[in-house]
Formats: sequence, C-alpha cells, structure tokens
Amino acid sequence: MGFFPDEVIQQILARLPVKSLFRTKTVCKLWNKLTSDKYFIRLYNEVSSKNPMLLVQISDLIESKGVICVDNWRGVTEISLDFLHDRVKVRASCNGLLCCSSIPEMGVYYVCNPMTREWKLLPKSRERPVTRFYPDGEATLVGLACDLAKNKYNVVLAGYHRAFGHRPDGTFKCLVFDSESNRWRKFVSVQDYYQFSIMNRNQVVFVNGALHWLTDSCSFILALDLEGDVWRKISLPEKVGSESRSYLLECDGCLSVIEISDVWMETWVLKDYYRDEWHLVDKVSLRCIKGMVPSIFPISQTREYVFLATHKQVLVYHRNGRLWKEMYSVKYGSTLPLWFSAHAFRSTILSCN
Repeated sequence: MGFFPDEVIQQILARLPVKSLFRTKTVCKLWNKLTSDKYFIRLYNEVSSKNPMLLVQISDLIESKGVICVDNWRGVTEISLDFLHDRVKVRASCNGLLCCSSIPEMGVYYVCNPMTREWKLLPKSRERPVTRFYPDGEATLVGLACDLAKNKYNVVLAGYHRAFGHRPDGTFKCLVFDSESNRWRKFVSVQDYYQFSIMNRNQVVFVNGALHWLTDSCSFILALDLEGDVWRKISLPEKVGSESRSYLLECDGCLSVIEISDVWMETWVLKDYYRDEWHLVDKVSLRCIKGMVPSIFPISQTREYVFLATHKQVLVYHRNGRLWKEMYSVKYGSTLPLWFSAHAFRSTILSCN
C-alpha cells in the first residue's frame, strides 16, 4: 500500500461498512491513524450520507425481535440494540443516530449509534410530574436533529400541554435537548390542534437546521427552527390532492413529498425552502404493483431510488431503470406491519457522547 498516498487510502476506507472499517484499524498502525483523525471521520460521514437506507424494528405485540438495515449497495443486515439493556422503541433517526424511548419506563430516552454500539442515556428534564403531554402523557412529536458539520445533535419532545386536573388549553410545549450543553431547554407556544398519524410521526425530516412533520390532514408541513426555537408552516404543492396519500421524506438535502394515488407515484422536491417553491421531479405508474398500492409506504429515497415498505416486504424502486425489486420479506406472520416501525437511516461513525 506504500504506492498509494494517504488520501487515496482514506477514500477507499471511507466506503467500507462500519464493522469492516473497525477491523481495518487492527491491520497496521498507519491505517489505525488514518481512520481515527477528524478529517477521515468527516469524510466517512459525508460518503455515508449519500447512501440512505431503510431501518426497520422487527417486532410483534409482545417484544422486539431486533432491527434490520436494508442497504441498496449491500442488501440486508441484522443489527441489535441489546447494548441498551432495555426494551426500547425507535422513535427517530437522523444521520446515523437513533433516538429510542424505553417501553417499561415512560420518559426515559436514549440516543445511540447502532453501528458503533455507542449510546447515551439522556438526562431527565426538570418538568414536574403534574405537567403532562396530552392525551396520554407522552410527547406527540419526537425528533432527532443531527448536524454532521457541527458534530452535535438535538432531541425534541413536543406536544400539547395539559396541567394536572385541567383540559388541554391549546398550549404546545416543546423540550429540546442540546448535546453540547447536555441540558434540556423549554419553550411554549400556542398552536391549533393538529393531529399526526403514525407515519407522520415517524417521518420527521431534518434539513436547513429545522425539523419537519407532515400533519395528518396533509394540509401543510409543521417546521421547528432549532436556532430560534420558532415554529412555522410550509405549504404543500398545490397539485397534491386530498384523494391521494402524501408522505414527507428527504431527497439529497431537500424536503420532498411523495404522493401515491391508485395509479401514480409522484415525487415533489422543495427547491426554494423560503419561498415554498415545489418542483415535480418524478412520476411513475404503479400498474405493475397494483395489488400492493393500498399498503405501500415510501420511507427513504435518493434521486436514483426509493425504499418502500408494505406489511411484510421492503421494496426498492430504481428510477433510472424503472425497475422494482424486493429487498426483504418477513418469514413469520406475527409481526406488526413493517411500515409501522420503518425509518430512513444512514450508517455513520458519529459519536453520541
């Protein structure tokens, strides 16, 4: 390997899976040094960010059965969250990190990197027990914002406020954990009562320094600017109709909405973030998978392909070749629908501590 400059070696190693990358550290002192410096970590994360995957927590009504990661390059990989030593539910995913909530103990949250098996138990906020989220005490929205450039992340818990013994008054409470200060901050605003489906809650998108959720009525996108702790609304494309299903995703750093009707799947991208300027970038017929259309849900995408989940399958659609392919299928019948616990994912070596 003496024939190759260090920069070339780093470019090669930056395209390895995380587990293989860690093995290369034991090859020689030079490789260990090259894969440990800040430049390589930033390079590896940048390369990985261009390869979105799909992560599904395989579970039934009784217990979690593990996590699978579906990669367009390398296929299906099984990973485990057993290092958390808790029964957890994956609540959000961003740039290689996961935010998980404890199932046995309400209010306990973890941030972890499932590829490096590094994790952090978030400190509990100072909110009094009598101050609750409505309607069931749990935050309606859980978001994870991971900034690769600044090497920091935020966890957001947001929902309607209900003081003990009182009805909800339209107050929207938001708790934000900052990894740099290791503290929570809180701000309160007044919002109309919005509902969010399970898919709307799962498909939280972090772009332009803000977290985004699509409302259940698909009337607009609710965005939280994390720099100023300000909520704002983003309009959807005018042609997105009420008779179709809409889903919020990211596409190469931009907000994107995929609309699915009985016949078509249309992909819109927000080209101008501040002027709400949407462009239609892809339209594909669904006739060849007609029987699956009612139960198909887009989860993750790039300009080249889209990952979609059904009740028991994970599919990938290659846009350039107009080709559909099955990537994963459940082998047993007791699981919850795959789309119920599917998230967009990237494999990075970002630290959560």
